[in-house]
Amino acid sequence: MTGRTTFDAGEICWVDLQARDVEAAKSFYAAVFGWRYEDLPTPDGRSYSKAFLDDDLVTVIAPQNPLQEASGTAAQWNIYFAAADAKAIAEETPHAGGTVEFGPEDVADTGVMVFVAPPGGGTTGVWQPGSHAGTAKYNEPGALAWAELLTPEPQAAVAFFQQLFGHEVTEYPQDDGGTYTTLMVHGAEVAGIARVPGDAQDALEPGWQVYFGVSSIPEAVAAAVAAGAVVLVEPEGDASDDEDAGSVATLRDPQGGVFSLLAV
Repeated sequence: MTGRTTFDAGEICWVDLQARDVEAAKSFYAAVFGWRYEDLPTPDGRSYSKAFLDDDLVTVIAPQNPLQEASGTAAQWNIYFAAADAKAIAEETPHAGGTVEFGPEDVADTGVMVFVAPPGGGTTGVWQPGSHAGTAKYNEPGALAWAELLTPEPQAAVAFFQQLFGHEVTEYPQDDGGTYTTLMVHGAEVAGIARVPGDAQDALEPGWQVYFGVSSIPEAVAAAVAAGAVVLVEPEGDASDDEDAGSVATLRDPQGGVFSLLAV
């Protein structure tokens, strides 16, 4: 699946980045993914940037709000589930055991945005589309390819999203005795939920992990490190020896934003 024009409720439809220095973030991610940009003004006189692959919009890089800037908050990637009625999702969130963190708020004519959090935490965007449906490319180099929630309460988080969106689930037993759960829409896996690894230490904190597709993990990691990234999770093994090895890596960008790479 690549080009997208619509998303069903419960699918991950969009990601965006909030960063202290938008220009620096643009330079970094252009070096890694080859994005080009179009800058647009914000109401407070700053600017945000739409990121494109060719002519297809894949994400936005926006400035942090004043509170985030003042507190020195690291850059953050946000994920969004598509919804038919963002207000209804917000109203149902407390009944599902979660909290509403922001919204609902109209974003001009582009859509309605809400941020909620499931039990155990993990800021989650909800997007009711207007003129903007979401990413125009999916599961190809330079575009959103997957998202997963790392949480101390995976079972409660799964129940939360099932109540809000009606997800079906598939569970995969893990070697450590835990379970990796995927949320499903119409039989297709759309996101993962897992317990925060016990040996993660400071590398992988609770919250959503966003994955971007790349054609070569080693080349993308090298480009990211050359542009100032730190590797948090090294790709394992040699992809030439095992088709599953070396297919994922996790990095921190120069402003602290954590993202992962997925071979597609």
